[in-house]
Amino acid sequence: MRLCLVASETAPFAKTGGLADVLQGLGRVLHKQGHDVRLFLPLYQRIENGKFDLVPMAGAQDIDVRLPHRSLRFSIKTVELPGSEAKVHLIDCPELYRRKELYTDDGDEALRFGFLCRAVLETCQRLQWAPDVVHCNDWHTALLPLYLKTVYAWDRLFARTKSVLTIHNIGYQGSFPDSQLDTLGLGEQRAHVHHGDLRDGRFSFLKTGVLHAHKLTTVSKTYAKEIQTAEFGMGMDELLRTRSSDLLGIVNGVDYADWDPANDPLIPHPFSAKDLAGKAKMKQALLERMHLPYDPRAPVFGVVSRLTSQKGFELFADSIPIFLQREDMRLCVLGSGEDSHEKYFQWLRDTWPKKVGIYRGYHDELAHWIEAGADVFLMPSRYEPCGLNQMYSLRYGTPPLVRKTGGLADTVQAWDPATRQGTGFLFEDFSSQALAGTLDWVFRTWRDQAGWKRLIQNGMAMDFSWDKQGQEYIGLYRSLVG
Repeated sequence: MRLCLVASETAPFAKTGGLADVLQGLGRVLHKQGHDVRLFLPLYQRIENGKFDLVPMAGAQDIDVRLPHRSLRFSIKTVELPGSEAKVHLIDCPELYRRKELYTDDGDEALRFGFLCRAVLETCQRLQWAPDVVHCNDWHTALLPLYLKTVYAWDRLFARTKSVLTIHNIGYQGSFPDSQLDTLGLGEQRAHVHHGDLRDGRFSFLKTGVLHAHKLTTVSKTYAKEIQTAEFGMGMDELLRTRSSDLLGIVNGVDYADWDPANDPLIPHPFSAKDLAGKAKMKQALLERMHLPYDPRAPVFGVVSRLTSQKGFELFADSIPIFLQREDMRLCVLGSGEDSHEKYFQWLRDTWPKKVGIYRGYHDELAHWIEAGADVFLMPSRYEPCGLNQMYSLRYGTPPLVRKTGGLADTVQAWDPATRQGTGFLFEDFSSQALAGTLDWVFRTWRDQAGWKRLIQNGMAMDFSWDKQGQEYIGLYRSLVG
């Protein structure tokens, strides 16, 4: 199949979160399976400044796109996806993308990503490459299905092209004043935009995509159900329920080429399920790196996360201090985000300097060290569309403690000491009391080291590879192409 994957970010070129990893992993496995897959994203300033071998693409230089009030010109530069021969096409439009950050509060943000959608189709026209499926990701690319149905409907090149829209996080919908429709060349397509929003003088990229994509996916089966409820739908639940028969949940894959403790170049002590000696060494190395005293009997809890309210860290306030005071434990935190959460973790560090270590910001190597060296991974999310860190943790023999929501519910099974089945610890109520009760459960389990070893091995045996998860996307594409 000819598959066109479009997103605002793709690792390793431009990344702010898990979306970039998903595009990299899915692109690799689709190419590995023999499909003609091409990935599109903007040529941001950080990509230009990076050490990538960018090649101008013949036949796709100096392409003019006429908009109602102006014209914009772009060219295509191409690079191979690392670890694959799949082609990544970068939209080179300095006026829109040569900025310090990937996402901005500038007045032309709608134009930046509306233009991305048009540039993809314009490139396909110049190359006379007819995709069987255009796979859009999140709000930034969600106008593509409408453009295919309207502005580009005249071109028989796209006559058989089907569209898929994946919602990675419904909390981000790309809402703008409806005057931007004229800017984007969609002024005559108002009848195809959500009428309720237009009454309020707004329109949403994501809602428009949900209205017009042939199929919708999201990144776990549980999240697909959750976003059709008022609690998790962020105002889109009613619309999603009307399209429930076209909405499919597919758990994200993990690229074990990057996340496997037996072959991880970022950790000094590799290990496997059969030989866990390296994990014990990683625990000691991690604590030394975080300037915390090492005691093999004290469990280490790890956090690698954006420090935001979505991630549930307000639950720590009435639970974690109790255990820091009562138990011999360590807490290693890597992350940054909302000021209140950063200050809270700093307070924990100042109050228990021999039990808590914190690194503000993001550090890729340290993330691997925490996954490998911690005994338990904390992820008490308020909501979590899919989540990747809990799947990394399973692979690294670090049982996750998670709230039973979204992809966390789909990928972590509760430990049962009687049957010796399960891979981690789950709680349902979003409350400090529920988290505290689960921490008690962790400490009880920790005291049974034979059971703990079985728990680790259960998790390490799980397979969330893209080789497996990618087959679900391939099945979806085939159902559309026929």
